[in-house]
Amino acid sequence: MDVEPLLLLLIPILINIGFFKLKLIKVLSILSALLTILISLSLYFLTPIITTFFLITKFTTFFLLMITSIYLLSTLYSINYIKPSRIVSERLYYILLNSFVTSMIFTVIVNNYGLMWVGIELTTVTSALLIVAEASETSLEATWRYIIIVSAGVTLALFSIILIYYNYHTLTITEITPENNIITRLAVALALIGFGTKAGVFPMYTWLPDAHSEAPSPISALFSGVLLPAAAYVLYMVYLINPLINIFVIFSTLSIITTSIILLNQWHIKRMFAYSTIENMNLALLGLVLGQPLGAIILLLSHAFGKAGAFYSSGIIVKILEEKRIENIDGLYSKLKLTSASLLMSSLAVTGTPPFATFIGEFLILQTLIQKGYTIEFVLILASLATAFISINYNITKIIFTQKGINQTNLKEPTLITFISLISSIIPLILGILLLVILP
Repeated sequence: MDVEPLLLLLIPILINIGFFKLKLIKVLSILSALLTILISLSLYFLTPIITTFFLITKFTTFFLLMITSIYLLSTLYSINYIKPSRIVSERLYYILLNSFVTSMIFTVIVNNYGLMWVGIELTTVTSALLIVAEASETSLEATWRYIIIVSAGVTLALFSIILIYYNYHTLTITEITPENNIITRLAVALALIGFGTKAGVFPMYTWLPDAHSEAPSPISALFSGVLLPAAAYVLYMVYLINPLINIFVIFSTLSIITTSIILLNQWHIKRMFAYSTIENMNLALLGLVLGQPLGAIILLLSHAFGKAGAFYSSGIIVKILEEKRIENIDGLYSKLKLTSASLLMSSLAVTGTPPFATFIGEFLILQTLIQKGYTIEFVLILASLATAFISINYNITKIIFTQKGINQTNLKEPTLITFISLISSIIPLILGILLLVILP
């Protein structure tokens, strides 16, 4: 019996029995996150695990480590950040958080396309109320948009799953071999739109900036850092049935170009990072379909921590300064020094600045892109990355270093969540330095 994968699924759900006491469920949630990280690490050495129900390879364990690590950071962050609202109580918040993480873990470890689809659907069910946890009017609107657009996408993905079953008479991934026929082509194309909706692929990514910007910051970190990679994982697994590489390259390139243009005129600090997520996810997807999984994994890992750091830092700004508009935030360094440091480092990380690991991942993917002969796409993507780099870092340096007038200085920074923001933003830098030493 495969005990470890079962524990990964059971622990975050079973600890919800502590729901009757707020302090207890907080402690159990932290314990659950720690245990799932340890199990994910152990699975790296136990792989491959291939059964009727589970499919866990070393490739899968990187996604598990991403999910469980951001789970731990977001749970710790939530302890000092989340307050009860008229829609979501604190106890319900932790129950939904644990269930949301379980649905993502389930999605990436099952050996069945149909169950993967169920997992993606469950992530919507468990996360929708988390977006509206702060109970603002805009968060309610963002939640409706999220449910409607993602549900439409997931419905298209269901047709893709039906076509796979029609062609193979099974949905077990390890029993399916690639075939090039009209049915598998249609199934993969529908998956690109369907699962691509959740993974942030053009043109169905419109739910993403609203949901990421209106959700509480620890949930934004989970959405950006690990939900989108989990959806990209499913999309890639379907892609392997019939690799329609040109279509995937075109849609990923369009996604990167459009988001870089939108980033030129962003006014909301969390929306800016949300659009940056679309850019990073599509670049990672390009890495996977081009046969550069190392670059994609490095990019996804670095992005998960870097973007979590960006949302955690933004959360502190929103909490203390009660301001989301970029133009209204200035002199941050004189007010919140540690938050300024974590915001700057995470901004540099997610925009692929050397020596952050994101840069190494992007470099490997762009190198493969030109080696495969996609010269025009290479030029367009390079220009888009440069545009996004300038736009985001211009706004962040303006927020930190520009001081328009007399400002309040030396505000008290919340110790725990500031520390978590710093840890998250430093990890991509440490990872990048290690990779520069390890990689030839």
